[in-house]
Amino acid sequence: MERSFIPLNIAVLTVSDTRTEENDTSGQSLVQSLRDAGHQLAAKAIVPDNIYQIRAQVSQWIADPAVQIILSTGGTGITGRDGTPEAVSVLLDKEIQGFGEIFRALSFTEIATSALQSRALAGVANGTYIFCLPGSSGACKTAWNSLIQHQLDYRTRPCNLVDLMPRLLEK
Repeated sequence: MERSFIPLNIAVLTVSDTRTEENDTSGQSLVQSLRDAGHQLAAKAIVPDNIYQIRAQVSQWIADPAVQIILSTGGTGITGRDGTPEAVSVLLDKEIQGFGEIFRALSFTEIATSALQSRALAGVANGTYIFCLPGSSGACKTAWNSLIQHQLDYRTRPCNLVDLMPRLLEK
């Protein structure tokens, strides 16, 4: 049976102390990728590397029923200012552990042992999927092209995350 594509509403968050709309190449890349795939941009924001500001923006989108997916870029490294995983992980109802593992395995083929510095993660909160990606545009492209776009496509078999969306809020 042929399945039809289901466009999703996706918010993009850039976490950076230095990026602006003009030089946010990673955020722009994600916006272009989601639009090219047929999805809709629900919102876009840039916040500094501050766990409370990250958490506030992500929480706002989690609470908004119009936002189905959140893609964040930046703040997943290991420096003192990198706090995206700490900001987001406490908001998650469930972590999708395989995402970070597979992302790092894919990254290893591109950047070798530097892949171990990524703390990319994914999960679900209040029925909203959240993907936290590194700040480099190359990493964002790897995550989108190799993992996210397929899992956000209802036509992907044998299974995809869109299939599960109606059941995310089950009790």
